[in-house]
Amino acid sequence: MPQSPSQPDVVIVGAGIVGLATALALLAREPGLRIRVLERSGQSASGQSGHNSGVIHSGIYYAPASLKARLCREGRTRLLEFCEEAGVEYRLCGKILVATNAAEGERLRKLHQRGQENGLKGLRWLEADQIASVEPEITGFCALQVPEAGVVDFAAVCVALQARLQSSGVEFCFDDPLLGAQASVDGVQVRSRSGACSSARLIACAGLYADEVARRCGLPIRARIVPFRGEYRVLADSAARRVRALVYPVPDPALPFLGVHLTRDIHDTVDAGPNAVLALAREGYTRGDIDLGHLFRLATWPGAWRLAWRQRHYVGGEMIRSLSKRETARALRRMLPVLRDEELLPGGSGVRAQLVDPDGSLVDDFRFAGEGSMLHVLNAPSPAATASLAIGEMIAERALG
Repeated sequence: MPQSPSQPDVVIVGAGIVGLATALALLAREPGLRIRVLERSGQSASGQSGHNSGVIHSGIYYAPASLKARLCREGRTRLLEFCEEAGVEYRLCGKILVATNAAEGERLRKLHQRGQENGLKGLRWLEADQIASVEPEITGFCALQVPEAGVVDFAAVCVALQARLQSSGVEFCFDDPLLGAQASVDGVQVRSRSGACSSARLIACAGLYADEVARRCGLPIRARIVPFRGEYRVLADSAARRVRALVYPVPDPALPFLGVHLTRDIHDTVDAGPNAVLALAREGYTRGDIDLGHLFRLATWPGAWRLAWRQRHYVGGEMIRSLSKRETARALRRMLPVLRDEELLPGGSGVRAQLVDPDGSLVDDFRFAGEGSMLHVLNAPSPAATASLAIGEMIAERALG
Protein backbone atom coordinates (compact mmCIF):
# COMPACT_ATOMS: atom_id res chain seq x y z
CA MET A 1 0.00 0.00 0.00
CA PRO A 2 1.48 3.40 -0.96
CA GLN A 3 2.63 5.74 1.80
CA SER A 4 1.13 9.23 1.80
CA PRO A 5 3.77 11.87 0.96
CA SER A 6 2.76 14.21 3.80
CA GLN A 7 2.24 12.82 7.27
CA PRO A 8 -0.53 14.43 9.37
CA ASP A 9 -0.36 15.10 13.08
CA VAL A 10 -3.99 14.04 13.51
CA VAL A 11 -6.26 11.86 11.39
CA ILE A 12 -9.98 12.39 11.91
CA VAL A 13 -12.30 9.68 10.63
CA GLY A 14 -15.64 11.15 9.56
CA ALA A 15 -16.61 14.49 8.02
CA GLY A 16 -19.90 14.86 9.83
CA ILE A 17 -20.55 17.78 12.12
CA VAL A 18 -18.76 16.19 15.11
CA GLY A 19 -15.65 15.41 13.07
CA LEU A 20 -15.59 18.91 11.58
CA ALA A 21 -16.14 20.52 14.97
CA THR A 22 -13.31 18.44 16.40
CA ALA A 23 -10.94 19.63 13.67
CA LEU A 24 -11.93 23.24 14.41
CA ALA A 25 -11.28 22.79 18.13
CA LEU A 26 -7.90 21.14 17.52
CA LEU A 27 -6.80 24.06 15.34
CA ALA A 28 -7.98 26.54 17.95
CA ARG A 29 -5.60 24.90 20.42
CA GLU A 30 -2.71 24.35 17.98
CA PRO A 31 -3.10 26.51 14.86
CA GLY A 32 -0.25 24.84 12.97
CA LEU A 33 -1.55 21.31 13.43
CA ARG A 34 -1.61 19.16 10.29
CA ILE A 35 -5.02 17.51 10.14
CA ARG A 36 -6.34 14.99 7.64
CA VAL A 37 -10.05 14.11 7.52
CA LEU A 38 -10.98 10.73 6.03
CA GLU A 39 -14.57 10.48 4.79
CA ARG A 40 -16.04 7.32 3.30
CA SER A 41 -18.57 9.22 1.16
CA GLY A 42 -18.08 11.89 -1.48
CA GLN A 43 -18.88 14.91 0.70
CA SER A 44 -19.18 16.15 4.25
CA ALA A 45 -22.45 15.81 6.18
CA SER A 46 -23.61 12.88 4.04
CA GLY A 47 -24.94 10.92 7.03
CA GLN A 48 -26.76 12.02 10.17
CA SER A 49 -25.46 15.60 9.88
CA GLY A 50 -27.31 16.09 6.61
CA HIS A 51 -30.43 14.09 7.45
CA ASN A 52 -32.02 15.46 10.61
CA SER A 53 -34.79 17.71 11.86
CA GLY A 54 -32.59 20.80 12.01
CA VAL A 55 -33.65 21.53 15.59
CA ILE A 56 -31.34 23.49 17.87
CA HIS A 57 -32.02 21.74 21.15
CA SER A 58 -32.31 23.60 24.44
CA GLY A 59 -31.15 20.79 26.75
CA ILE A 60 -34.40 20.29 28.64
CA TYR A 61 -34.63 16.51 28.33
CA TYR A 62 -31.27 15.37 29.67
CA ALA A 63 -30.28 14.25 33.16
CA PRO A 64 -28.44 17.15 34.86
CA ALA A 65 -25.27 15.12 35.52
CA SER A 66 -25.04 13.79 31.96
CA LEU A 67 -22.67 14.75 29.17
CA LYS A 68 -25.73 15.44 27.03
CA ALA A 69 -27.00 18.09 29.43
CA ARG A 70 -23.68 19.89 29.79
CA LEU A 71 -22.51 19.65 26.19
CA CYS A 72 -25.91 20.56 24.73
CA ARG A 73 -26.01 23.78 26.73
CA GLU A 74 -22.38 24.66 25.97
CA GLY A 75 -22.66 23.56 22.36
CA ARG A 76 -25.81 25.56 21.73
CA THR A 77 -23.98 28.74 22.73
CA ARG A 78 -20.98 27.87 20.53
CA LEU A 79 -23.27 26.96 17.62
CA LEU A 80 -25.10 30.29 17.68
CA GLU A 81 -21.79 32.16 17.88
CA PHE A 82 -20.43 30.21 14.90
CA CYS A 83 -23.58 30.81 12.85
CA GLU A 84 -23.30 34.54 13.52
CA GLU A 85 -19.63 34.58 12.50
CA ALA A 86 -20.10 32.42 9.41
CA GLY A 87 -23.37 33.97 8.23
CA VAL A 88 -25.38 30.76 8.59
CA GLU A 89 -29.08 31.47 8.99
CA TYR A 90 -30.78 30.23 12.13
CA ARG A 91 -34.00 31.06 13.98
CA LEU A 92 -34.69 30.89 17.72
CA CYS A 93 -38.39 30.28 17.34
CA GLY A 94 -38.86 28.38 20.60
CA LYS A 95 -41.02 25.32 21.11
CA ILE A 96 -43.82 24.10 23.29
CA LEU A 97 -44.17 20.73 24.96
CA VAL A 98 -47.84 19.80 25.09
CA ALA A 99 -49.43 17.54 27.70
CA THR A 100 -52.76 16.12 26.59
CA ASN A 101 -53.92 14.72 29.95
CA ALA A 102 -53.20 14.94 33.68
CA ALA A 103 -50.66 12.10 33.68
CA GLU A 104 -48.65 13.81 30.96
CA GLY A 105 -49.01 17.05 32.90
CA GLU A 106 -47.25 15.47 35.88
CA ARG A 107 -44.39 14.33 33.64
CA LEU A 108 -44.22 17.80 32.16
CA ARG A 109 -43.84 19.28 35.67
CA LYS A 110 -40.77 17.08 36.12
CA LEU A 111 -39.37 18.21 32.78
CA HIS A 112 -39.94 21.82 33.83
CA GLN A 113 -37.90 21.19 36.96
CA ARG A 114 -35.19 19.43 34.96
CA GLY A 115 -34.99 22.35 32.57
CA GLN A 116 -34.47 24.72 35.49
CA GLU A 117 -31.75 22.45 36.89
CA ASN A 118 -30.04 22.47 33.49
CA GLY A 119 -30.00 26.26 33.41
CA LEU A 120 -32.62 26.92 30.73
CA LYS A 121 -33.87 30.48 30.64
CA GLY A 122 -37.36 31.82 30.05
CA LEU A 123 -39.31 28.62 30.64
CA ARG A 124 -43.01 29.44 30.84
CA TRP A 125 -45.78 27.20 32.13
CA LEU A 126 -48.98 27.39 30.08
CA GLU A 127 -52.39 26.34 31.32
CA ALA A 128 -54.84 25.02 28.74
CA ASP A 129 -56.34 28.43 27.98
CA GLN A 130 -52.88 30.00 27.53
CA ILE A 131 -51.57 27.64 24.85
CA ALA A 132 -53.31 29.58 22.08
CA SER A 133 -51.25 32.66 22.92
CA VAL A 134 -48.21 30.78 21.62
CA GLU A 135 -49.72 28.32 19.12
CA PRO A 136 -53.32 29.34 18.27
CA GLU A 137 -54.33 25.99 16.73
CA ILE A 138 -52.71 23.72 19.34
CA THR A 139 -54.75 22.36 22.24
CA GLY A 140 -53.78 20.47 25.37
CA PHE A 141 -54.20 19.95 29.10
CA CYS A 142 -51.19 22.20 29.74
CA ALA A 143 -47.90 23.05 28.04
CA LEU A 144 -44.39 24.32 28.62
CA GLN A 145 -42.88 27.02 26.44
CA VAL A 146 -39.14 26.62 25.80
CA PRO A 147 -37.87 29.81 24.11
CA GLU A 148 -34.24 28.70 23.70
CA ALA A 149 -35.04 26.05 21.07
CA GLY A 150 -34.64 26.90 17.41
CA VAL A 151 -33.88 25.67 13.92
CA VAL A 152 -30.93 25.72 11.53
CA ASP A 153 -29.77 23.80 8.47
CA PHE A 154 -27.00 21.64 9.93
CA ALA A 155 -25.76 20.74 6.44
CA ALA A 156 -25.17 24.47 5.88
CA VAL A 157 -23.29 24.61 9.18
CA CYS A 158 -21.09 21.77 7.92
CA VAL A 159 -20.42 23.58 4.64
CA ALA A 160 -19.28 26.63 6.61
CA LEU A 161 -17.13 24.51 8.93
CA GLN A 162 -15.48 22.74 6.00
CA ALA A 163 -14.74 26.04 4.26
CA ARG A 164 -13.10 27.43 7.39
CA LEU A 165 -11.06 24.27 7.89
CA GLN A 166 -9.88 24.14 4.29
CA SER A 167 -8.80 27.77 4.48
CA SER A 168 -6.71 26.76 7.51
CA GLY A 169 -4.99 23.96 5.61
CA VAL A 170 -7.00 20.94 6.73
CA GLU A 171 -6.79 18.13 4.16
CA PHE A 172 -10.04 16.38 3.19
CA CYS A 173 -9.93 12.91 1.64
CA PHE A 174 -13.37 11.97 0.30
CA ASP A 175 -14.37 8.51 -0.92
CA ASP A 176 -11.58 7.30 1.34
CA PRO A 177 -12.87 4.95 4.06
CA LEU A 178 -10.64 3.80 6.89
CA LEU A 179 -9.43 0.22 6.40
CA GLY A 180 -7.60 -0.12 9.69
CA ALA A 181 -5.28 1.47 12.22
CA GLN A 182 -2.73 0.18 14.68
CA ALA A 183 -1.00 1.89 17.55
CA SER A 184 2.75 2.26 17.09
CA VAL A 185 5.64 3.51 19.21
CA ASP A 186 5.25 7.09 18.00
CA GLY A 187 1.51 7.21 17.29
CA VAL A 188 -0.76 5.39 14.86
CA GLN A 189 -0.29 3.60 11.56
CA VAL A 190 -3.40 4.39 9.49
CA ARG A 191 -4.61 2.56 6.39
CA SER A 192 -7.32 3.91 4.12
CA ARG A 193 -8.42 3.32 0.56
CA SER A 194 -6.00 5.96 -0.74
CA GLY A 195 -2.94 4.64 1.09
CA ALA A 196 -1.16 4.52 4.42
CA CYS A 197 0.21 7.18 6.71
CA SER A 198 1.67 7.67 10.15
CA SER A 199 0.01 10.05 12.57
CA ALA A 200 0.48 11.05 16.18
CA ARG A 201 -3.26 10.63 16.84
CA LEU A 202 -6.42 9.20 15.35
CA ILE A 203 -9.85 10.49 16.34
CA ALA A 204 -12.85 8.57 15.02
CA CYS A 205 -16.17 10.41 14.64
CA ALA A 206 -17.69 7.80 12.37
CA GLY A 207 -21.39 8.03 13.25
CA LEU A 208 -23.26 5.11 11.72
CA TYR A 209 -19.97 3.23 11.33
CA ALA A 210 -18.58 4.01 14.79
CA ASP A 211 -18.47 0.42 16.04
CA GLU A 212 -17.09 -0.91 12.75
CA VAL A 213 -14.30 1.69 12.70
CA ALA A 214 -13.49 0.94 16.35
CA ARG A 215 -13.08 -2.75 15.60
CA ARG A 216 -10.90 -1.97 12.57
CA CYS A 217 -8.67 -0.06 14.96
CA GLY A 218 -8.43 -3.01 17.34
CA LEU A 219 -10.72 -1.59 20.03
CA PRO A 220 -12.42 -4.49 21.84
CA ILE A 221 -15.95 -3.11 22.12
CA ARG A 222 -18.97 -5.32 22.78
CA ALA A 223 -21.67 -2.74 22.05
CA ARG A 224 -22.93 -2.24 18.51
CA ILE A 225 -24.49 0.49 16.43
CA VAL A 226 -28.10 -0.29 15.52
CA PRO A 227 -29.48 2.10 12.88
CA PHE A 228 -33.02 3.44 13.30
CA ARG A 229 -34.73 5.17 10.41
CA GLY A 230 -36.80 8.20 11.32
CA GLU A 231 -39.47 8.85 8.70
CA TYR A 232 -41.09 12.25 8.28
CA ARG A 233 -44.21 13.48 6.60
CA VAL A 234 -44.72 17.08 5.47
CA LEU A 235 -47.78 19.17 6.26
CA ALA A 236 -49.68 20.51 3.28
CA ASP A 237 -49.90 24.31 3.13
CA SER A 238 -53.44 24.25 4.50
CA ALA A 239 -52.15 22.60 7.70
CA ALA A 240 -48.66 24.13 7.80
CA ARG A 241 -50.06 27.63 8.29
CA ARG A 242 -51.59 26.41 11.56
CA VAL A 243 -48.14 25.73 13.11
CA ARG A 244 -45.91 28.64 14.09
CA ALA A 245 -42.78 26.91 15.37
CA LEU A 246 -41.96 23.62 17.16
CA VAL A 247 -44.66 21.54 18.84
CA TYR A 248 -43.64 18.43 20.79
CA PRO A 249 -45.56 15.90 22.87
CA VAL A 250 -44.43 15.06 26.39
CA PRO A 251 -42.04 12.12 25.97
CA ASP A 252 -42.82 8.82 27.64
CA PRO A 253 -39.80 7.92 29.82
CA ALA A 254 -40.44 4.23 29.12
CA LEU A 255 -39.87 4.76 25.39
CA PRO A 256 -36.55 5.56 23.70
CA PHE A 257 -37.50 8.49 21.45
CA LEU A 258 -39.31 11.83 21.77
CA GLY A 259 -42.52 10.99 19.93
CA VAL A 260 -44.11 12.39 16.79
CA HIS A 261 -43.80 16.17 16.71
CA LEU A 262 -44.23 19.18 14.41
CA THR A 263 -41.22 21.18 13.25
CA ARG A 264 -41.28 24.35 11.17
CA ASP A 265 -37.76 24.20 9.78
CA ILE A 266 -35.44 26.97 8.63
CA HIS A 267 -36.93 26.72 5.11
CA ASP A 268 -40.49 27.12 6.52
CA THR A 269 -41.52 23.56 5.73
CA VAL A 270 -43.46 21.92 8.56
CA ASP A 271 -42.30 18.36 9.13
CA ALA A 272 -44.35 15.83 11.06
CA GLY A 273 -42.55 12.96 12.71
CA PRO A 274 -40.40 11.10 12.99
CA ASN A 275 -41.39 7.58 13.75
CA ALA A 276 -38.49 5.23 14.49
CA VAL A 277 -38.13 1.86 12.77
CA LEU A 278 -35.18 -0.46 12.39
CA ALA A 279 -33.21 0.43 9.26
CA LEU A 280 -32.23 -2.58 7.15
CA ALA A 281 -28.85 -1.04 6.30
CA ARG A 282 -26.53 1.37 8.08
CA GLU A 283 -27.52 3.98 5.54
CA GLY A 284 -31.06 2.66 5.14
CA TYR A 285 -32.85 5.90 4.32
CA THR A 286 -35.66 4.11 2.45
CA ARG A 287 -37.48 0.82 2.95
CA GLY A 288 -35.74 -0.48 -0.15
CA ASP A 289 -32.24 0.05 1.26
CA ILE A 290 -31.29 -3.45 2.38
CA ASP A 291 -27.83 -4.76 3.30
CA LEU A 292 -28.04 -8.52 3.78
CA GLY A 293 -24.60 -8.69 5.38
CA HIS A 294 -25.56 -6.07 7.93
CA LEU A 295 -28.83 -7.86 8.67
CA PHE A 296 -27.06 -11.19 9.14
CA ARG A 297 -24.56 -9.70 11.57
CA LEU A 298 -27.37 -8.01 13.46
CA ALA A 299 -29.57 -11.11 13.55
CA THR A 300 -26.74 -13.27 14.90
CA TRP A 301 -25.87 -10.81 17.68
CA PRO A 302 -27.73 -11.68 20.92
CA GLY A 303 -27.94 -8.01 21.88
CA ALA A 304 -30.30 -7.37 18.97
CA TRP A 305 -32.78 -9.96 20.23
CA ARG A 306 -32.57 -8.57 23.75
CA LEU A 307 -33.23 -5.10 22.33
CA ALA A 308 -36.26 -6.40 20.43
CA TRP A 309 -37.64 -7.95 23.62
CA ARG A 310 -37.07 -4.80 25.66
CA GLN A 311 -38.84 -2.65 23.04
CA ARG A 312 -41.55 -5.16 22.05
CA HIS A 313 -44.39 -2.88 23.20
CA TYR A 314 -42.97 0.07 21.28
CA VAL A 315 -42.07 -1.53 17.94
CA GLY A 316 -45.61 -2.32 16.82
CA GLY A 317 -46.87 1.24 17.06
CA GLU A 318 -43.85 2.59 15.19
CA MET A 319 -44.30 0.09 12.37
CA ILE A 320 -47.99 0.98 12.08
CA ARG A 321 -47.21 4.70 11.88
CA SER A 322 -44.54 3.98 9.29
CA LEU A 323 -47.08 2.29 7.05
CA SER A 324 -50.20 4.28 7.93
CA LYS A 325 -50.64 7.99 7.35
CA ARG A 326 -53.91 7.75 9.26
CA GLU A 327 -52.18 6.57 12.44
CA THR A 328 -49.60 9.35 12.23
CA ALA A 329 -52.38 11.90 11.79
CA ARG A 330 -54.25 10.41 14.74
CA ALA A 331 -51.19 10.85 16.98
CA LEU A 332 -50.77 14.46 15.85
CA ARG A 333 -54.46 15.31 16.33
CA ARG A 334 -53.94 14.96 20.07
CA MET A 335 -52.18 18.33 19.75
CA LEU A 336 -53.50 19.67 16.43
CA PRO A 337 -57.17 18.59 16.34
CA VAL A 338 -57.97 20.22 12.98
CA LEU A 339 -55.39 18.14 11.08
CA ARG A 340 -56.87 15.97 8.31
CA ASP A 341 -55.31 12.73 7.10
CA GLU A 342 -54.94 14.06 3.56
CA GLU A 343 -52.87 17.00 4.82
CA LEU A 344 -49.93 14.68 5.55
CA LEU A 345 -47.68 14.39 2.49
CA PRO A 346 -44.59 12.21 1.93
CA GLY A 347 -41.42 13.62 3.47
CA GLY A 348 -37.78 12.74 3.97
CA SER A 349 -36.00 10.50 6.43
CA GLY A 350 -32.89 10.23 8.54
CA VAL A 351 -31.03 7.37 10.16
CA ARG A 352 -30.00 7.56 13.81
CA ALA A 353 -26.85 5.73 14.88
CA GLN A 354 -27.84 4.22 18.22
CA LEU A 355 -25.29 2.35 20.31
CA VAL A 356 -26.77 -0.73 21.99
CA ASP A 357 -25.09 -2.62 24.82
CA PRO A 358 -24.96 -6.44 24.77
CA ASP A 359 -27.85 -6.62 27.25
CA GLY A 360 -30.08 -4.91 24.67
CA SER A 361 -30.21 -1.54 26.43
CA LEU A 362 -29.97 1.66 24.42
CA VAL A 363 -26.97 3.76 25.41
CA ASP A 364 -28.54 7.09 26.34
CA ASP A 365 -25.58 9.39 26.92
CA PHE A 366 -22.65 10.26 24.68
CA ARG A 367 -19.95 7.59 24.91
CA PHE A 368 -16.25 7.76 24.11
CA ALA A 369 -13.59 5.05 24.20
CA GLY A 370 -9.89 4.60 23.60
CA GLU A 371 -6.73 5.89 25.16
CA GLY A 372 -3.28 7.00 24.17
CA SER A 373 -3.06 7.75 20.46
CA MET A 374 -6.65 6.80 19.55
CA LEU A 375 -10.03 8.18 20.63
CA HIS A 376 -13.41 6.97 19.36
CA VAL A 377 -16.80 8.67 19.57
CA LEU A 378 -18.99 5.59 19.93
CA ASN A 379 -22.38 7.13 20.67
CA ALA A 380 -23.41 10.62 19.60
CA PRO A 381 -27.17 10.69 18.97
CA SER A 382 -29.34 13.78 19.36
CA PRO A 383 -28.50 16.41 20.57
CA ALA A 384 -25.03 15.82 19.09
CA ALA A 385 -25.51 18.30 16.24
CA THR A 386 -26.45 21.06 18.69
CA ALA A 387 -23.65 19.99 21.03
CA SER A 388 -21.05 19.38 18.30
CA LEU A 389 -18.77 22.35 18.91
CA ALA A 390 -18.65 21.59 22.64
CA ILE A 391 -18.04 17.90 21.90
CA GLY A 392 -15.18 18.94 19.63
CA GLU A 393 -13.66 21.09 22.37
CA MET A 394 -13.86 18.22 24.86
CA ILE A 395 -12.19 15.85 22.39
CA ALA A 396 -9.46 18.38 21.62
CA GLU A 397 -8.76 18.80 25.32
CA ARG A 398 -8.46 15.04 25.75
CA ALA A 399 -6.28 14.66 22.67
CA LEU A 400 -3.92 17.59 23.20
CA GLY A 401 -4.17 18.19 26.94
